[in-house]
Amino acid sequence: QVQLVESGGGSVQAGGSLRLSCAASGYSVSRGCMGWFRQVPGKEREGVAHIDSNGRTSYADSVKGRFTISRDNAKNTLFLQMNSLKPEDTAMYYCAARWCTVREYSTWGQGTQVTVSS
Repeated sequence: QVQLVESGGGSVQAGGSLRLSCAASGYSVSRGCMGWFRQVPGKEREGVAHIDSNGRTSYADSVKGRFTISRDNAKNTLFLQMNSLKPEDTAMYYCAARWCTVREYSTWGQGTQVTVSS
């Protein structure tokens, strides 16, 4: 059974940084395709950053140059380093995993809240 557990959210002032972690079990972070998403109540979920099995990354335009997705294969953990945070980054952040042969993400974590104050 695949399980993803996020941590690292919190409250920070604009311009600050946070690092989110996503510990995976039943799934190989090093060989998988994973991503970070965020959602604000009343709005659609937004894909923030993705990484594939070859280590290729992609980012939403709104976070390019500020956020970095990475993984620690030994710890089987996915990370999202968030720098230069803005109030509009405030959201619930979710880690997700998919089998690389399909496009849809099938496993989601419980989410971790990020709040950025101005």
